[in-house]
Amino acid sequence: MSFTLPVGSIDTHHHFWVYNEVRDAWIDDSMKVIQRDFLPADLQPVLETNGLEGCITVQSDQSLEENDFQLANAENNHFVKGIVGWVDLQSAKVGEQLSYISQFPKMKGVRHVLQGEEQRDLMLTKPFLNGIKELKYHNLKYDILIFDDQLQYIPEFLKKNEQQLFVIDHIAKPKIKTQETEPWRKGIEALKDYDNVLIKVSGMVTEADWQHWKYQDFVPYLDIVLESFGTDRIMYGSDWPVCNVAGGYEQMLSITKKYFANFSDAEKEKIFKTNGKQFYNVV
Repeated sequence: MSFTLPVGSIDTHHHFWVYNEVRDAWIDDSMKVIQRDFLPADLQPVLETNGLEGCITVQSDQSLEENDFQLANAENNHFVKGIVGWVDLQSAKVGEQLSYISQFPKMKGVRHVLQGEEQRDLMLTKPFLNGIKELKYHNLKYDILIFDDQLQYIPEFLKKNEQQLFVIDHIAKPKIKTQETEPWRKGIEALKDYDNVLIKVSGMVTEADWQHWKYQDFVPYLDIVLESFGTDRIMYGSDWPVCNVAGGYEQMLSITKKYFANFSDAEKEKIFKTNGKQFYNVV
């Protein structure tokens, strides 16, 4: 069963980049389909075709120059409603960096690629926590990008930052390809009572078998997310263009739409529109 997305729906997670084979070395040869530029002109018709009003663009390069690049994209494209940028949260100058980016209304939050850090509990170190504590002074949110093995550190991270709002990207990347749910399930369920963290139903196809996934592969994970977060703390995101390695935009969206097809109109509005807009403070 399909349905028309609520008017004003947004995609809370996608990326723009001008491809650079050195900087973007994470896009290896298994991902050749995305070894090229992806810019607003590529995404706008995709959003329009699928009934989405706008989007939140998320950093893919950990540099201050990335902020300028994404701000230029947002300034010239009204459908880009907000940006999740990057600052060096461990720097003694993090306050200055945040003061600079927060002067731009479309800058809504920041993200660090914690999933790639050798120190798996980096988010609990003093320098990192000091940077996180600065965010509230600038009304900025934080996107948590981790693999499932790092979920064990998130309850303590949230306790240390009770006044800060967070969202977990890509449902914390469970091992969908091998249909493993542990220890991911335990980590997600541990977040049930933390009201300061939401979760993005995004990026799931990249954790599945790229060529052979089927809808049913995702249902057990979505069930656990729904039970733990409820419809008030879930938002839709595509992870375009990364999702193209396992199909494309429509395929990613179809999973989410099929799962929530029988939910009430009010619940669909929360998941595809209101939760994301309220979290990132966009209209």
